[in-house]
Parts: sequence; structure tokens; C-alpha cells
Amino acid sequence: MTSGNSIGNGKVVLASPRGFCAGVVRAIDIVNLALEIYGRPLYVRREIVHNKYVVNELRERGVIFVTELEEVPEGCRVIFSAHGVSPDVRKGAVQRGLKVIDATCPLVTKVHYEAIKYAREGYTIILIGHQDHEEVVGTTGEAPSAIRVVGTLGDVERLDLENPAKVAYLTQTTLSLDDTREIIARLRLKFPLIEGPASEDICYATQNRQGAVLDLAHHAQIILVVGSQNSSNSRRLVEVSESSGVPAYLIDDIEDIQPAWLEGIEVVGLTAGASAPEGLVQRVIEYLRNLGYPKVETLGEIVEDVEFALPPELARATSSRTS
Repeated sequence: MTSGNSIGNGKVVLASPRGFCAGVVRAIDIVNLALEIYGRPLYVRREIVHNKYVVNELRERGVIFVTELEEVPEGCRVIFSAHGVSPDVRKGAVQRGLKVIDATCPLVTKVHYEAIKYAREGYTIILIGHQDHEEVVGTTGEAPSAIRVVGTLGDVERLDLENPAKVAYLTQTTLSLDDTREIIARLRLKFPLIEGPASEDICYATQNRQGAVLDLAHHAQIILVVGSQNSSNSRRLVEVSESSGVPAYLIDDIEDIQPAWLEGIEVVGLTAGASAPEGLVQRVIEYLRNLGYPKVETLGEIVEDVEFALPPELARATSSRTS
């Protein structure tokens, strides 16, 4: 067999929950509403969320994506992405007279506030995350002299702090729960007095999607994760599956699916990262159906009903249009 289930009785098991989280929905809504209310030109610094299809759809509507604020003409309107920005970026926007709309996920903003609080109290902050991820860059910018970024157990071992009695940790919101637990446990061994946030920084959606993949791994022979390569939470879903002994592959769309992956496979697990649209999941389902996987089941009972408020300026503008 070279591709698909030649018998035609294969099955797709869908993870639930999957796909868009409340922070991503909010960020995309912010861009679409701003486009409707203010029109063009409308700029977005970096990718609004880490999914190339979402970004391309918005670009087709006329949204202009830039890497840095210097690319935005003075006085124009710019949206900050869901991953958050540093205070230096905010200052740069003020200096250029830009009209800013902040689409930072509220759960990321929470981590920023925690970093500010610990830094003001004189703590050294251990930020668990990926050094070059936009969220980590933004959080580090809140207190660059106080924050040390660690991503592995080896990074923890190499830490040498002036005052090990006054240390706190924070985490990037999209990490693997298991990896984070290991790093936190090692930090607690090395710094017994270390403090942490009152609640986990890893967001509810990341936790739910990782838990759903763990369940899915008990029912599928391979797992396909719909998401872009630069999506941290999507890559973590692949890692979670593989840690359970089930091969997993990150795909942007059906073109990325390799026929060899499906050889001898009767049950395919399917999920999506928090920034991947459901339309892509449905495309994969249809593609697999044509390859001999006509049955589709959904696994998981968690219902996510979280909603985040719009930024005040957009909420007011939307209200005035409907009143």
C-alpha cells in the first residue's frame, strides 16, 4: 500500500477541544473589526497569530503586516499581535504617533504583570520558555535586568544567581505541561525558597489541547496536528503525542501529508493548535475520507466557553455602531 487505507474502512478520531482558543478568536476579531470600523491602511506588527493561513486571509483583505514599527508611517493605526510586546515597542509607537490597538492575549498580559510585580520586589525572575519566541521576548522586555530565560534542565543547572534566596519563576503560556513540571521541580531543588505565580501561567487552552492529545494517543496509530511551524503550542502537541509513543506530524494543510505516514494505518488521530482554523481541519478530514478513512469520531467532553473582552476603544466603537 502506498497511500491511505486501501480497504476503505479506516477511521479518523478528532480531538476535542482543538483549534482556536479565546485569545486567538479575540485577536482575529480585533483585526477584522478594526478593518471594518477604521478602514485601510491598517498595520499589524508581526503575525497576529502564528498561522500562515489566518495571516494570508487578512493580508488579502488589505491588512499590512510589518516586522517592526519603523515600517509603519507616522500617525497610522497599528495592532500589536496576540503574543504581546515589550515596553520599548510601546514607547516606540508613542514616539511615532501611532494609533495602537493592543491584541495581546489577556493570559499573556497576566504574565507581564507578574514579571513587573516580582521585579519591583527585587526578585530574580526565571522565565521558562523559548528564548526567541515573541511572547518571551515581550515578557523579558518588562524587566530585562531581572529576568533569566531557561528552556531546558541544563539551563537550570547552569544558573548562578547572586541572591538564590529571592527567586521567582514564570512560564511562557504555550509550553508542554510535562516539560514545565520537570523544570519547575528542578528549580525548586536548586532554589528551595523560589516563588511562583498563584495559578499556572500555561493557558487553559494549551492544557486542554495537550490533555486531549494524550487521550487521543490511546485511540490512534498516528496523530496529525494542524498548525504552522512557528506555532509553539502546535509543536508542543506533536511532542506530547510522541512522548506517549504515538508518531505525530505537524501539517499546515493537506499538501504536507506524506503517503508513507499512512501505510498500514487504520486509525488516524487529528487535532489542531490554538491558532489553526477549523476549516483546515475539515479539509484534512475530507482528504483522509478520499484516502479510505470514511468514519469520523470525536473524542473528548471538555467544553470551552471562555471569552475575552475587546480592547476598550473597539468595544466603544462597536457599541456606538449598534446603538
